Amino acid sequence: MPDLNRLLLDNLAIAFGVLGALVVLLLIAVMAQSLRLGRAVRAYREIVREPMGATSLHDLLAGNADAVERASERMGEMEAMHVTIEQRTRRSLQHIGMVRFNPFEDTGSDQSFAIALLDDQRDGIVLSGLHGRANTRIFAKPVEAGASTNQLSDEESEAIRIALSGTGPG
Repeated sequence: MPDLNRLLLDNLAIAFGVLGALVVLLLIAVMAQSLRLGRAVRAYREIVREPMGATSLHDLLAGNADAVERASERMGEMEAMHVTIEQRTRRSLQHIGMVRFNPFEDTGSDQSFAIALLDDQRDGIVLSGLHGRANTRIFAKPVEAGASTNQLSDEESEAIRIALSGTGPG
């Protein structure tokens, strides 16, 4: 037994040195993990800054999922409104052509006119205003697909041509 005690006493310094080195290594590992954990906690807090009342990552993700769903629904509504607006726009005035002229020899300047008002489908009306010395008359003729079932004057046909060519005021 005395040999065992002697052996322990001789190697006790080495054992304490090894144990001390292990404690230092473990302390360094704990500090490194503590730094990593601190960074992770800061990143977590940055993400979960209590937006929308979220107190946890789960609450945050659930809130974001709800927001995405609401945005998706709203986008669907807006797409439907866009289609409606696009359909209405096709039926609005998009092509306008105007011709001023003097149909009578005994009147002054170009007081008479023909104006074509057409939508994107080339449907609409052509209005003619004939100004004479004693009176002014206005006529309206339907236009479908760029043509009329009524007889058109040269000026009315020219107004339609101008409207469809895009060189008119509209």
